[in-house]
Amino acid sequence: MVNELSSTLSFPILIGDIGGTNARFALLTDAFAERREFPVVQTADFPSIDAAIQETVLDKTSVQPRTAILAIAGPIQGDEIPLTNAGWVIRPKTLIGDLGFESVLVINDFEAQALAVASLSAEDREQIGPGAIRPAASRVVLGPGTGLGVAGLLHAQHTWFPVPGEGGHVDMGPRTERDYQIWPYIERLDGRVSGEQLLCGRGIMHIYNAVCAADRKEATLETPADVTSAALAGKDPQAVETVSLFATYLGRLAGDMALLFMARGGVFLAGGISVKILPALKRPEFRIAFEDKAPHSALLATIPTFVVTHPMAALAGLAAFARAPQHFGVATEGRFWRS
Repeated sequence: MVNELSSTLSFPILIGDIGGTNARFALLTDAFAERREFPVVQTADFPSIDAAIQETVLDKTSVQPRTAILAIAGPIQGDEIPLTNAGWVIRPKTLIGDLGFESVLVINDFEAQALAVASLSAEDREQIGPGAIRPAASRVVLGPGTGLGVAGLLHAQHTWFPVPGEGGHVDMGPRTERDYQIWPYIERLDGRVSGEQLLCGRGIMHIYNAVCAADRKEATLETPADVTSAALAGKDPQAVETVSLFATYLGRLAGDMALLFMARGGVFLAGGISVKILPALKRPEFRIAFEDKAPHSALLATIPTFVVTHPMAALAGLAAFARAPQHFGVATEGRFWRS
């Protein structure tokens, strides 16, 4: 199907990174053109992706894209694809019928982040701790944002293969004495605490509220931005501990994913939260938790970790794929529609 994609992804191509909160779009007129980016929009401001594409892109350009490549935050099953953390439902057949596309390819949003990890330069990332990339080794990308995205990236036969999944929903549990003090107050989803219950925007609030409850303190901060700002400024002890715990829990899960994929090519933290709390991630807690994986702590110490600092990394990954699909093993079965 890769060879077929090379001939069927006709330019101009619309690329879109559709998250639970924000949607980002860009146009590629041909394989060599710079992508034209459009203003970032909020999903809540539009009733559907169709309306967002029409008003954000099609009404702002005379170029009629022939292909759409959309990375969406959620699993892809069937002809109606709901976002996990937003109200949109992507209907590729409707996009073709109503907006004039000849073909639509829908992939997972963290597949796009994995594509970016394969193609971004060193200037687009900042390393945390020791380790060096092995060029053709497996990689992992995690992204705490509205939810928690996880994807792998494998290399074989001179091709990068992104591996999508729902790794953000794996179970998390307490390990330290402090964990056991605050865990009873962590908000649960159907009786369990998943990675996404801790490692996303609302996860910051779950941790903060639990820390306050365990300390018998009033929770006065109301948003994730309030908590991270207060923590980085050192103004609120509970906020400081919240961000420290967030870094620790992210390190634990990142280490688990590194073991799962044997990610000697590196573990990459994407998304706005990772960039915003970069100073906290550079403190010891993240790498200590990442490497604390007996009997393989020595192995984890050799695996590099990075924060992706490119502001439009997913779009950059989609653009790299659109320009040269033959370099990437993107699965298309059940995810590619044509007129």
